[in-house]
Amino acid sequence: MLQQTQVSRVLPAYATFLRRFPTLAVLSRAPLGDVLRAWSGLGYNRRARDLHRIARLNPRSLPETRAGLDSLPGVGPYTAGAVSCFSRGESVAFADTNIRRVLGRALLGRIATEREAIALDERLVPGRRADRWHHALMDLGATVCLARTPRCDVCPIAVGCRSRGRVVRAAPRRQAAFATSDRRVRGRIVAQLREGDGMTLRALTARLGDARVPQLARTLADEGLLEIERGRVRLPETESAVNGR
Repeated sequence: MLQQTQVSRVLPAYATFLRRFPTLAVLSRAPLGDVLRAWSGLGYNRRARDLHRIARLNPRSLPETRAGLDSLPGVGPYTAGAVSCFSRGESVAFADTNIRRVLGRALLGRIATEREAIALDERLVPGRRADRWHHALMDLGATVCLARTPRCDVCPIAVGCRSRGRVVRAAPRRQAAFATSDRRVRGRIVAQLREGDGMTLRALTARLGDARVPQLARTLADEGLLEIERGRVRLPETESAVNGR
């Protein structure tokens, strides 16, 4: 849930999700449509699909190694490292955006690449309490060593930082309008189908008022996030549809 979503949005959704799906076994037995409904408000619905696939593949327990976690749908090396560290206390190196920024600025005088940050982290991560180390780096990057307005005056490692006083505070970056993006339309399609038993593709297009709906709906169907049958669209509800994706 924390992949590309702020903690403030995740916390209430996390508690609600766990009440609905308290174990991998319960999650594995649920139709994907129910999982997508419980995921409402978090966006990036492919994460819900991947989490559901993980439960289907591992209904009793998750892999015990970082490599095993890395092989799961939608996980990847960063999430595998973070889970290994925070849930099992393993001293492993990994780097998110905040870690790249903190270690890079402090030791290189610039933001590190992912490879550079992992190499630095591997060199510095303590053998014990690696979770505290990584939490500290993440929190420092999220609250003090900010991307555009770093607060060097209150930074606890400013004295030895190679970037102190050298970071140019850039103007806010203009981003493409999310309101007109394909991702927003995809999200609206799934949100529309969370209520009821589905609708015709024509009705869905008219409801959302966007000519991209048919093509994006077919893409979502190819990704296993909805079903289209005889011109009618709905969230995946059947066992065969979920297992076949």
